[in-house]
Amino acid sequence: MAYEVIFSKQFEKSMKKLKKKDKKLFERIKKKIIEIVENPRRFKPLKNVLAGYHRIHFGSFVLIFKIEDETVLLISLDHHDKAY
Repeated sequence: MAYEVIFSKQFEKSMKKLKKKDKKLFERIKKKIIEIVENPRRFKPLKNVLAGYHRIHFGSFVLIFKIEDETVLLISLDHHDKAY
């Protein structure tokens, strides 16, 4: 079952910056978004304050997203130190 994807303004801004700075990482993230759409629940769920969210690491970057019914909301892509 494929989920609908919604990008937050913060996520779109981060991806735009990343496309200019690091094309390889940008492409890796695009491919991973396709995997998220196909099966978002297989990725690590977060706990405590961020309960209900999931994350994926790309080196020192973290993509945080939330699953709501049949929609995946891509919230942020940020350096690990700033993401949490």
